[in-house]
Amino acid sequence: MTTGFFDIRGLRAFVAIVDSGSVTKAARLLGRTQPAITLQVQRLEETTNRRLFDRTQRRPQLTRDGEVLLGYARAILSMHDEVWNRLQAKTVEGRVVLGTPDLYAAYLLPNILSSFRAVYPQVEVNLRCAPSRSLMDELDSNEVDIALVTGMPGIRAGEFIRKEQLVWVSADDHTTHKETPVPLALLPPGNIYRDVAIAALDRMGRPWRLSCVSESMGGLQAAVFSGSAISVVARSALVPGMRVIGRAESFPDLPQVDLVLHRAPGPSSAPSKALADFVTRILRAG
Repeated sequence: MTTGFFDIRGLRAFVAIVDSGSVTKAARLLGRTQPAITLQVQRLEETTNRRLFDRTQRRPQLTRDGEVLLGYARAILSMHDEVWNRLQAKTVEGRVVLGTPDLYAAYLLPNILSSFRAVYPQVEVNLRCAPSRSLMDELDSNEVDIALVTGMPGIRAGEFIRKEQLVWVSADDHTTHKETPVPLALLPPGNIYRDVAIAALDRMGRPWRLSCVSESMGGLQAAVFSGSAISVVARSALVPGMRVIGRAESFPDLPQVDLVLHRAPGPSSAPSKALADFVTRILRAG
C-alpha cells in the first residue's frame, strides 16, 4: 500500500455503493453525479493500491481487500462524523419532530436518540409513532420534520438507509406454526410486511387465517408470546422469547425491505438536519 491519506468523500462513496448496491443509488444518496462517485472510488483504489470491487460482476461485489477496507471505512466515517457533530453541536438548538412506525421506534431508536441527546443536548426531539403511509401525509403537511419509514409501493423514493430482512417468528415455547390454517398476527392493510407474508403463503398454497391485527409491536408480540399466532418482523426487531421459523417448518423465505428516510419539503432547520444526518449515519454503520 502506498503512503497517503484517506479522502473522506472517497470512503463515503465506497460505503454508499456497498450499502445501496449500485453506483446510481449511491450517487442519489450522496447528492452527486455517477461519474463523480466512480472517480472517487478510483482515487481510493489508487491511494490504497488495491482493487476494491470485482469489475467482472454486474452488481458491485467486494474483493477481499474491499471487505477488509469496509470495516475500517465505517469506523473512520463514524469517528469523523462524531467529531464534526460534537464541534458543531453547541450551535444547534431547537425542536424537531421525528416520525417512525412503532416497530422501528421500539428497537432501532432508543440507543440512537440517547447518543443524539448526548451530542446535541439543546435539541428537543419529539417522537411521533404511526404507520409509514400516515407519516408521509404528515410529512407533506409539515406535522413531522423527518420520517423514517419502510419503502413500499405508493410511497415516493427517499434516502435509502439500509435493508431490513423480514422473518417469520413464533414463541419459543409454543407450536402455533404447526396449526392449519396457520394463525397470523399482522399489521393493518396497506403495509408491506403484511402484503409479503400473505403473498408468500398463498404462493406455496398454505392456508392461513388472521388471528390479530395491530399497528403496534406490542400487540403483535402479545399474540406471538401467548401462542395465539405467528408474525413477521424485521430481524433487527427480534427479542428473547421469539423463535425464527422458516423452510424447516414449511414457511417460505421472505424478502428484504428498504428502510428509508424522508425530510419535510422546503429548507431543513438546523435541528432537523442534525437529527436526520445522525440517524442516517448510525443506521448505515450498524
